[in-house]
Order: sequence, then C-alpha cells, then structure tokens
Amino acid sequence: MKFVISLLTVLLLPAAVFADDGSGLNMANTAWILTATALVLFMTLPGLALFYGGLVRTKNILSIMMQCFAISCLVSILWFAFVYSLAFGDGGSLNGIIGGLEKSFMMGVTTDSLSGDIPETVFAMFQMTFAIITPALVVGGFAERMKFSAVMLFTALWMVLVYAPICHWVWGGGWLAEMGFRDFAGGSVVHINAGMAALVAVIVMGNRKGFPKTPMMPHNMTMVFTGASMLWVGWYGFNAGSALSANGSAGMAMLVTHLGAASGSMAWMTMEWVRHGKPSLLGIVTGMVAGLGTITPASGYVGPVGGIVIGFIAGVVCYLATQHLKQKLQIDDSLDVSPVHGVGGIVGTLLTAVFAAPFFGGLGFDEGSGMASQFTVQMIGVTATIVWSGILSYIIFKIVDDMVGLRVTADEETEGLDLVLHDERGYNM
Repeated sequence: MKFVISLLTVLLLPAAVFADDGSGLNMANTAWILTATALVLFMTLPGLALFYGGLVRTKNILSIMMQCFAISCLVSILWFAFVYSLAFGDGGSLNGIIGGLEKSFMMGVTTDSLSGDIPETVFAMFQMTFAIITPALVVGGFAERMKFSAVMLFTALWMVLVYAPICHWVWGGGWLAEMGFRDFAGGSVVHINAGMAALVAVIVMGNRKGFPKTPMMPHNMTMVFTGASMLWVGWYGFNAGSALSANGSAGMAMLVTHLGAASGSMAWMTMEWVRHGKPSLLGIVTGMVAGLGTITPASGYVGPVGGIVIGFIAGVVCYLATQHLKQKLQIDDSLDVSPVHGVGGIVGTLLTAVFAAPFFGGLGFDEGSGMASQFTVQMIGVTATIVWSGILSYIIFKIVDDMVGLRVTADEETEGLDLVLHDERGYNM
C-alpha cells in the first residue's frame, strides 16, 4: 500500500519537476534512457542467449551462452577503453570516417557532462548495449563450430575495425550522417553489419559437419520461445530508446516496433503454413525477429501503416531468403543471421525512404529532399555497410585463422563444443 501511495505521489507531481534541474539535464529523458539501456542489455542477456541456445543442438548450448556472456564482458571493456571514443569522439580531419581518442578510458565523462540533455554516462552506456548485441548476433552464423579463442579475438578486432567506423558514419556525425542517411536504431549499424559478418564467416569456415543431409533441429523450443519473447520486450528499449527522449517520437517508435513484430510473425507463419501445411512455433518467432530487425531503421521515421507494411514485407522476404540460402545455395548460416538480420536490415533501411513519406503517415523528409533522393542516400548507406563489413570481416577472419585457427576439428565438432571447449554439459540426464 505504501508503494502504491508513493508511486501515485510521484506520478501526480508537476511535470516541471522532471523536466530540467536547471543545468540542462532533463530528468524524464534520463529516466527513460536508463530504462531503455536495461532493456537492450536484457536482449542479449538473457534474451539472445536463450534464443540461440535453444536453436542449437544439446551438445552446444553452453558454448552459445558462454559466447554471448563473454562477448558482453569483452565489448564492455573495449567500449570503456577506446571504442566509445572511436565511435562518438571528434576525429578531427578524419571525423567523417572515424572518431578520435579524446574520450578513451572515458576521459572527460563525469557525472556533470551531458550528451544532449541526458548524462553522457547514460548515453555511453546505452550505446554500449548496442555494441554488445551486434557481435553477439554474429555468433549465430558460425554456431557449433568455431573455437572460443577465435570468437574472442574476432570480436575484439571486429569492434575496432568494423563496428566503430560504421557506428561513427551513421550516429557519430560521420559522412553518412552528413548526407542525411537515416538509420534510427541500427538497420545498418547493427543488422546489416552483423548479417554480413555472419555470411562471411560461413563462407570462410564452411558448413557444419553433416550439413545439409544430417538434421540439425533446435533442441529446446521452449527455450527458443522464452528467448524470443524477451527479445520482443527488450526491443522497445532498442527502438523507442533511440529517440533519446521520453517524447512522441519514442512513443511512435514503440508502436511501429510492436506492429512490425506482429505483422512479420503473421506473414512468416502464413508463408510456412501455405508451403508445409502446418504453422510452427519456430516460424512465428523467427518472423517476429525478422519484423523487428526490419522496422528498426525506420522506427523513428514512419507511422503505424509503415510499421504494418514493413513488418509484413519482412516476414515474406526474410522467409524466402532463408529458404534460398539453405536449400538452394546450401550455405549453412546456422541460425539464419544473414537472411533474417542482414536481409531484413537492408529491406528496412531502403523502405525507410518510402514509408517516411507523409502520404503513409511518416514524418516526411529533410527540406529540399524527397523520396527519390532519400532512397538514393539510403542505398549508398546500405552499399557502404555491406562493402565495409564484408571486406573487413573477411580480412579479420583470415587473420584470426592464421593466429589461433577458426574451427574445431571434425571429431571435436562431433563431440560438441560444450565438453571440448568448456568441459561442461548443458544437461546431465
């Protein structure tokens, strides 16, 4: 009862109490971004770890969870050391390409320093959670066959050479931002980027032993469902939090994010139902992820109609991409990172230029710009992300292979990474 009275007291206080403390700090926005930060980290731990963990075979579940957890820790330390500075610092003459090192080890980031009207500590932490989930998504491409040491080394190099530059181009004031490229919450920075790295990993490493003749079904669909549901909830922080304010833009981003997920789920389920005669839980949750990934870049620029249509297109296109990649091209992207996140990110980033139009309920374009010119800018951004991530990821994988070797042996792959790499079992029955 005391909690309820306290909560009502807080809610009934004048809005001005939360607006500004006199120093430029907006406490309402700060509270929202603190919450959104927790939601985005919740997407990786435990959301993605459970989702990916359920999708692999029993003998590899702990390896997936270990990779997600260790990546979260490693990226956090690298972000503190210098990656935050490279992504959001002032790069001087190279500012269009990469940030500088003036914010290394969080120099100058104090309790009083602001980013906009929120503490820079909160902004840095919020952006850190995006940096964490991006390489964690890549794990799904090489699941069940990469050495743990290779995962760690790849992640460290990839964060510096791939993630930080692209993040700076789009969100750090780099050359794509100056062109007017629109990526509200990570269509290019997160999803296309991760999708390309996953695809390159498969090309470099090859398919899992036995693919495609040996069935490699998810071992625990209950876990998959649980992780997917956590991803859906966490995605509200991912997209609505990217408004960096507790305002109408955040509200609309949350609404279209939800509609995109629901529409993507229905579209994927329907495609699968028509083709195979039965809808599956795996299909409907994968459609949800496709819808969420595809609406991400557009979420701050489109209205409800855009959310529904983009989600529907995502469910259809990503479903077809998954079928084509595995069945026709025989490319073993273990957990469908490239056809879901990569293709979804491309589709959503391009469609941002279409459904941002006021005719579809979007927020319109910059002055002097229109759908055609915005689409051209979006295409340039998509192409740049694909090329940079693809080429640099290939080089990094080759370097890592030379240094520690990428793949476990065939016998170790048969035994399972849990025992071989971590001396543990996910289940003792």
